[in-house]
Amino acid sequence: MDDATERWRGQTVEVTLGDPAHGGWCVSRHDGRVVFVRRGIPGERVRALITDDRGGSHCFAETVDVVDPSPDRVESVCSVSDAGAGCCDLAHILPSRQLDVKSAVVSGQLRRIAHIDRAVGVETLPRDLSPGAVSVGGWRTRVRLGVDRTGAAGFRRHRSNDLVTRLDCPQPVPGLLSGIGARKWTAGAELQVVRDGDGTRHIIEIAPAHAGRRRPNRTDSAEQQRRSAAARRAARARPRSEAVREGSGRAVEYVQGRAFEIAASGFWQAHTSAAEQYAGIVAEWADLRPGEGAWDLYSGAGVFASVLGAQTGSGGYVEAVEAAPQSVRDGVAAVADLPQVRFHRGATERVIDTLSANPAVVVLDPPRVGAGRAVISKVAAAAPRRIIHIGCDPAAFARDCALYRAAGYSLAELRAFDAFPLTHHVECVGMFVRNR
Repeated sequence: MDDATERWRGQTVEVTLGDPAHGGWCVSRHDGRVVFVRRGIPGERVRALITDDRGGSHCFAETVDVVDPSPDRVESVCSVSDAGAGCCDLAHILPSRQLDVKSAVVSGQLRRIAHIDRAVGVETLPRDLSPGAVSVGGWRTRVRLGVDRTGAAGFRRHRSNDLVTRLDCPQPVPGLLSGIGARKWTAGAELQVVRDGDGTRHIIEIAPAHAGRRRPNRTDSAEQQRRSAAARRAARARPRSEAVREGSGRAVEYVQGRAFEIAASGFWQAHTSAAEQYAGIVAEWADLRPGEGAWDLYSGAGVFASVLGAQTGSGGYVEAVEAAPQSVRDGVAAVADLPQVRFHRGATERVIDTLSANPAVVVLDPPRVGAGRAVISKVAAAAPRRIIHIGCDPAAFARDCALYRAAGYSLAELRAFDAFPLTHHVECVGMFVRNR
C-alpha cells in the first residue's frame, strides 16, 4: 500500500452514487478509484468518509452527509443502526425501493458471476403486524446479542465486535428483547434470544468464545472464505457452556403441520414465516413420486427432509446430512414417524460419498458461503432430475449457479425473498434441471 493510498483513510470525498453492490454498498468513483459507499441510495450525491482502504483499485466509505438526496430517502426507522450497529443498513430507504435495490443486486450477481441474464423480483414474506409496528419490522424471532465488559447486552457494530448497547431495533418481534437491557450478563458472553412457535421466549447465555479465530478478508478467494467459515464453525463447535436464563432452552417450531423441538441456541430461520414458505416451495418443485429417493444436504433438524419423506412414502428414501450433532438428534425425533428418512452426521463434502445412489431430487441449504465445488461436483455426478438450492448470500448463490452450469445443469426456476427486511440480505431459492 503506497503512502498516497494510505492517506485516503479518514478523508471525506464527495461522490455520486451509482449501482447498488452486494453487501449494502453503492458503487461510486473518485480520482480513478472505486469507492464503495454504505448508507446511500443510487443516484444520490453524498459526502462519504473513507473508513477502510487497503490499497488497490477500491476502498470503502460511510455516508456522512447527503448533498443531493434521493426521493426514496426516508427518515431511518432504526436508531440502533444510526448509532453504528450493522443491523438495519437499508433503514434509510423507502421499503418498496429496498426491494428494487435487492432485486438489482441479485440480478447483477447472477449476470456477473454466473453469466445468467435473469430479471429477479424480490418478494415479501407474510407477517403478522401488531398495532403500531414498523411496516417492515417485527419479523425476527431469533436475535444474537453480544455482552460488553460491563455486562450490558447490545448489537454488534458494522464489521466489528464492538457493541451498540441499545436494543430498540425494529427487526425483532414485539416483546422479544423486553427487559434485556435492564439486566446484567456475563462479560464477553453472547445471548441467544428466541421466541418459538408457541410464543415462549428463551434466553440462552453462551460463554465467551475461544480466542484466535480469524475472520475472512475481502481479498480472500471463495474457497478461502469457505475454509475460514468451516474453521469458525469448528471453533464454535468446541465446548462453550450454555446457561438457560429464561424458558426451557428447547424451542418448538411448526412447519407444514409438523412440530420440531430444537435447541434454542441452534439454527432456525429467523423470519416468522420463512421456514414455512421455503418448505412449500421445496414440496412444489421436488414433486417426488412414491418410491423415489432424495438427498437433503445441510439438513438442520430436517424440515425439508420431512417434506421429501412425505412424498416418497415408505417405499422411497431420504438421506439427510447435517454436521451439528444436536440438530441430528432433534431431526431424528421430529421425523420418527417417517422411517424412510435417515440422518447422517458429518460434513457434507465427506458424508455425500456414502449416500444412496441415484437420488431423483437433491435439496441443499448451505451456510452463507455456499456449497462450493467439492459438494456441487458430487451432487451433479449423482445425476438427480432436479436440484433445489437455497442461498442466503447472492454472491455465493451466483458462484454455486456457475458451478451447476459447468456441471450440465440449467437454472429452471428462481425466486428471491425479502427474508431480512431493512437489511441488504436476501434469500434465493433456485431449481436446476439437467440439460438435455
